[in-house]
This record gives sequence, C-alpha cells and structure tokens, in this order.
Amino acid sequence: MLPQLKLDAVAVAELLTGFIAQEIGKIGLSRAVIGLSGGVDSALSAALSVRALGAENVHCVMMPYSGSSPDSIAHAELLISQLGVRSERVDITPLVDPLIALEPEMDRVRRGNIMARARMIVLYDRSSRERALVVGTGNKTEMMLGYSTLFGDSACAINPLGDLYKTQVWQLSEYLDIPDVIIRKAPSADLWAGQTDEAELGFTYERIDELLVQMVDERQTDTQLAARGFDAAFISSIRNLIRRNQFKRMPPVIAKVGFRTVNADFRYPRDWGV
Repeated sequence: MLPQLKLDAVAVAELLTGFIAQEIGKIGLSRAVIGLSGGVDSALSAALSVRALGAENVHCVMMPYSGSSPDSIAHAELLISQLGVRSERVDITPLVDPLIALEPEMDRVRRGNIMARARMIVLYDRSSRERALVVGTGNKTEMMLGYSTLFGDSACAINPLGDLYKTQVWQLSEYLDIPDVIIRKAPSADLWAGQTDEAELGFTYERIDELLVQMVDERQTDTQLAARGFDAAFISSIRNLIRRNQFKRMPPVIAKVGFRTVNADFRYPRDWGV
C-alpha cells in the first residue's frame, strides 16, 4: 500500500464521529437513517453513526430485491446485532417490478438504477417518519469514478465516507471491528447475480486507489504517472471516468438570472443565515 493511502484510523474515526454529530445536530435533529446493504461501506457508516449518536438513534433499513444474495441480508443482520441498532426490512420487489414490467427488455444497468432509486425512496420516507437524516455510504473511489446511481445510492443528507478511498474504508472498518466476513468479501452492489464492482470496473480497488491518490490528490500528470509504473490505457480510462462523471458530483446547474443564484452566489453552509 502506498504511504499516501495509509490511514490514521484513530484520528479519522474521531473526526468523522464529530462530523456526523455536528452536522445532524446543526439542524436540530439527533437521529440517522442508513440503508444497510451487507457491504463494508454501509457497515462503516452505521458504526460511525452509532459512535456519534448512540445505537438508539440509528435506524438501519435492509432493502432486498427478489434477486438479492441471501448473504447480503445475513451480513446486514450480523452488523445490526453487533451494533444494537434499530432496524427493519423492506422488500423493494413490489416497487421495482411494476416499472420493469412496462419495458421488460430493459438492460440490467437500467434495472439496477431503478433498484437503487427505489431504495432511496424508502430511505427518505423513513427519514421523514423517524425525524432523522439519511447518512450516505458512498466512498471517494466510487464518487471519483461515477460508480453510483444519481439520486439513488449517491443521494444523502451528509456523507462521512466521501473523502475516504475504498482501501481506506477497509482500514477504518478494521479499526472499528466491523465483522471480518463483511470486510473481506468481494465488493458488490448486489444488483444481479454474480455482480462485483471490480469485475465491472476492470481493475482492483487497490490499483485504482493507488492511481487516484496520485492523479487527484497529488495532481500528477499522465507522464509522471506512467513513470511510476501505470499503464497508459489504465491512466486514460480512469481520467476519462473522472471527467465524464463530474455531473454526478455536482448539484444541478442553475441558469443565472438574478443577483444571488443558488450554488453560484448563494453558497452558505447549512447553519448560516441569509
């Protein structure tokens, strides 16, 4: 592992715990809602939220589809038991299948996007019911590559993991005693049988993170990256993904008409005045 990716887990856990408590507290709330997939990212967000708010103030929602892996629920339930959080299970099949039935020939990417957005409908409904904020689970690697569904798994009120690369998520999860079976399993969005993140991306997370930390954080040029042993096609592929998916990392662009335009001239943190 590159030294740049080595995490001070103690310090980062403290920082992210404070971030969750402060950002939720700023708007007068004290609870979090998290979609628990059985994967390491959502497990880490849940563990951090428990540290910040207490187990009684964290509500985890499991949202399987009819084709989901049984391991996903088993691993989610394992974490729920370990953390002692409140939880529920909502089957999204009745939400998803009627839309797919309108166009049965749609490809599995479109189907996966429908599942991701259906899950977010459930989470925001529970957010309203629980008077809680939706805590995100997307890591920096996914965000940089656009490996997420807009208004689906990328949607949230706050995101404690968005500046952690995937390999750093694994490190912090080990420090916080996330079950080993969750940390070690192949990362997957579980959108169809046998799907894995790395098979879709074509590279391992370790190799992607080694490139990203030098390309993004250190702003190395393609020539410099090649001199450090990265293949030119790999560099080009990752850089193109970053560029092509910039729109997913931004709020909707608003046409400027007046003097103070949202996200252009009117850009205040959530706790500031007008």
